[in-house]
Amino acid sequence: MVASHELDVRKLLLLREFAIHGTIAAVAEHRNYTPSAVSQQLAQLERDVGTPLLRRSGRRLQLTAQGDVLAASAGAILDILEAARGALEATQTEVQGSVRVAVFQSAALALLPATLRVMAEQHPDVRVEVVQHEPEAALRATWARDFDMVVAEQYPGHAAPHHSGLDRRGLTSDAIRLALPAGDHALVPVEDLATAATMPWVMEPAGAASRHFAEQMCRTHGFEPDVRYETEDLQAQIRLVEAGVAVALLPDLVWADRSTSCRLVELPGHPRRTVFTAQREAGNGSPAIRAFRSVLEHTALEARHPAR
Repeated sequence: MVASHELDVRKLLLLREFAIHGTIAAVAEHRNYTPSAVSQQLAQLERDVGTPLLRRSGRRLQLTAQGDVLAASAGAILDILEAARGALEATQTEVQGSVRVAVFQSAALALLPATLRVMAEQHPDVRVEVVQHEPEAALRATWARDFDMVVAEQYPGHAAPHHSGLDRRGLTSDAIRLALPAGDHALVPVEDLATAATMPWVMEPAGAASRHFAEQMCRTHGFEPDVRYETEDLQAQIRLVEAGVAVALLPDLVWADRSTSCRLVELPGHPRRTVFTAQREAGNGSPAIRAFRSVLEHTALEARHPAR
């Protein structure tokens, strides 16, 4: 039987974070609490509702069916509060507030400087915070409310994860090309993807969407790439190609405002990467978030079709 105590929203949110992060220790680290404090709060919530919310499965704790229901309800409560905050901010005469954004490296380099400059000029009362983050993890973190918006990417044949309640919108797309050393820098003569099979490769670490795409591209053309160098830093990848010690598959956005000695070769099928934004649907009413998304989209459009 469920007890009639009034539910404490703060304890409900701790239960939701347990559902997201999976352990008491992870919740404690995320909230800057001690594990014992989190355990005590969740134990009190169980007493308040009069039914177990956590159960032990081997050495781990898991949510019970009742715990799942309450954790989902906490998410709905947060949606209502976020929508209410956005509606309140919309009554102000000036756009103000804060936007916390997760973005991957090449989008940060190509799109953020102009976007942030325009935001500072047009919306000086909006505080924008930016964190460089791996796209797939950032999508989940945005769903979990660590960020207000994410700029993410999707490679051909590798769909980005979908999370309920996220509003996704296309931002831009760019061609993916084979980056080769200049002729006098190459260790061996390289002209196309087939002859690049003899060269060392630089790629992002295993698990990244770009790594999956690059490996599949090589395999469908009859060879296993010799991946000697792994780095998430695409600027570092460019340096290795320019030095003549590696080849890489790189999206065009990395070349924004940057000259290079690399030779860029079209790939079979002319594959393109999709860049998109995602934010919680509950935050769509926030004037600050709407303003940032609008300016970012305009920046991306200008980058694709610069004024002549």
